[in-house]
Amino acid sequence: MGLVALAVLVVQLPLIHYALLRPRAGIKAALPYRDDFSESSTVSRHYWSSGGDWRVVEGELLSPGVRNNPLWLQASLPQNVAVEFDVRSESHEGDIKVEIFGDGYDHASGYVLIHGGWSNTLSVIARLDEHGTALARAEVGTLKKDSRIRVEAKPFPVEQGRRYHWRIERRGGLLSWSIDGAPFMSFDDPFPLAGPGHDRLGFSSWESQLYFDNLTVQP
Repeated sequence: MGLVALAVLVVQLPLIHYALLRPRAGIKAALPYRDDFSESSTVSRHYWSSGGDWRVVEGELLSPGVRNNPLWLQASLPQNVAVEFDVRSESHEGDIKVEIFGDGYDHASGYVLIHGGWSNTLSVIARLDEHGTALARAEVGTLKKDSRIRVEAKPFPVEQGRRYHWRIERRGGLLSWSIDGAPFMSFDDPFPLAGPGHDRLGFSSWESQLYFDNLTVQP
């Protein structure tokens, strides 16, 4: 092994060790699950994050611009599940973000749903990469198990301070997303992300200040 290759290996050892020895994300909550964030201790008892000052403020979960460090619910999602919650953005950029069927550790390890992203100009359902290639409906047949893509739409931007009610539901490979009872976006994945490594729900944000409340997770 050359000196350059050896140096690169030494530098990468911490990441290799982390990837090989990291345990599966813990489970502390059972389904069906409900949380009205009336107790500040719920964050430490039922959730996990690698960063960000996640906390309960006046009965709501605050995501104070955590730069894609999701707060993962420590519960295992089945393939068919319905998730509902209320959310509002106190930033003019909008950018409401939730991750589902991730690994419980890493950003964009599953699907990322973003309402009013990119300075409140675009909404997406992203698969494994929120900056992935935009996918047209006619191209769904070209998807592979490791495809990093996103479905884009511009239904309406986020209104600062307005509370929205989200419902995310998956049946088989069809991921459906509604806001305030009206269909918003959907994605029918021929290779649905599911099972160990793709069974976690996470609240998230980039720089926007978001407030989440009234979470329910129902198989």
